[in-house]
Amino acid sequence: MPQLTAEELISVAEQVDLRGRGGAAFPVARKFSAVLEAVRTRKRAPMVVVNGAEREPGSAKDKMLLLRSPYLVLAGAVAAARALRARLILVGVTDAVVARSVSEAAAAEPGLARMVRVMEVPDRFVSGESGALVNAMNGRAPLPPGRSADASYSGVGHRPTLLSNAETFAQLAVLAMVGPEGYASVGTPAEPGTVLLTVGGAARRPAVVEVPSGLPLGEVLDLCGAEPADGVLVGGYHGSWLPEHAAYDAPISRAGLAAFGGTLGTGVVLALGRDSCPLGEVTRVAAYLAKESSGQCGPCKLGLPGIARSLAAVAEGSGGVDALDTVRRAAAAVRGRGACSHPDGAFRFVMSALDVFTDDLAAHLFRGGCGRPVSNFLPLPSVPGEARLTVDWTLCRGHGLCAHIAPEIVQRDRHGFPVMLDMPVPPWLERRARQAVKMCPALALRLIPADPAQMDGQVRRGRKARMLSAGHDPDADTVPDLVVSEDWIAEISSERAIPG
Repeated sequence: MPQLTAEELISVAEQVDLRGRGGAAFPVARKFSAVLEAVRTRKRAPMVVVNGAEREPGSAKDKMLLLRSPYLVLAGAVAAARALRARLILVGVTDAVVARSVSEAAAAEPGLARMVRVMEVPDRFVSGESGALVNAMNGRAPLPPGRSADASYSGVGHRPTLLSNAETFAQLAVLAMVGPEGYASVGTPAEPGTVLLTVGGAARRPAVVEVPSGLPLGEVLDLCGAEPADGVLVGGYHGSWLPEHAAYDAPISRAGLAAFGGTLGTGVVLALGRDSCPLGEVTRVAAYLAKESSGQCGPCKLGLPGIARSLAAVAEGSGGVDALDTVRRAAAAVRGRGACSHPDGAFRFVMSALDVFTDDLAAHLFRGGCGRPVSNFLPLPSVPGEARLTVDWTLCRGHGLCAHIAPEIVQRDRHGFPVMLDMPVPPWLERRARQAVKMCPALALRLIPADPAQMDGQVRRGRKARMLSAGHDPDADTVPDLVVSEDWIAEISSERAIPG
């Protein structure tokens, strides 16, 4: 790796308009400049953070890089750290095997061993958001801090922090090694270089693939054996659905996908085959997005569960046009009003699905269903320790107290009996769910494991065992370099002068 100054790195990144690959596509040169300005203004040593905590269930590109090419990612991070004169590189991951891969790669190189630290963070959808990762590394709850947070000015240890995902640092390493001209030898003039995609869903050969930008998405779908009958999700669960004909023609680039109504996002491509109900698949993910919110604002606490509930009614054939209208109004209500971008992403996912799956939607509205099963082509993780509310109908008398205590997940039908949202209890609702169980006058409410496999008398660890303050997963055969503690907080906050 050539040793480039901060100004040289900014220049080469500007020449190829290098963008972040974590979903927001923020210009790398602007982020680098902001950190450099904060370092000069505040006179504090910066941090470099590699975000390897892929929050998307369908994404595997960062994990693949950190398992197969950890030195490429670390090379980009080292180039940035040397240019900024940062002493530490922190790598946040959610997987013990990935943590071991990065730790072993760093330990094998004396220069890296002094600089690189690896931290495991909770494996939740919102934990991969940059502000949530910073919070986790600062010993706080791994939740998004809100739209006003700026890690470039004050991030880990309240220092200026350059934070990007693993692929971004890998692309930076390639750019530094081959230069702007070499980097631009593939791809389009407007968006040079390559793109990493995670292709899955109904694909017969799911894979992480690297392609030059501008390649038609149809070629990637053919390569992976994907034959979408109804649509393709591009950009992950905060992305957009494309109809089959548009998916085959759309170029793989930010501008190319946007022209067809899509977004590159995190590079997730999930094809939906003809053997599954599209509306049922969308409903599953909508409930997952509601459950995975941080519950810090009204759109997440009330809006997303409301969308999931109305979608479920439409998918079951019981909601009709009124339920569909509720979905559209609730989705419009959460857009642009959240404490982070999560409600906006859910809006794109749901509304684009309603636009693309019109035939399936009509079948559910007017015929009660499409006749196809839900084949679970869209991946959703199973989290140990999660629970869901259930009712013993031999005891329930329709008192309605549970709906009063936890209205986000329990509603009453026209007869006054509880209707549960089909999803595990969100972390932010656990206390009130337990309260509802305890206070049920008929003792009819239960909390049961969300995963049926957990009901076999096995002793399972709860969510708290995975939190940073509780240490490391005892089943993993590696130990992360960092566990948040008072000593760690003091270490990252102590040095105020820029190292010489």
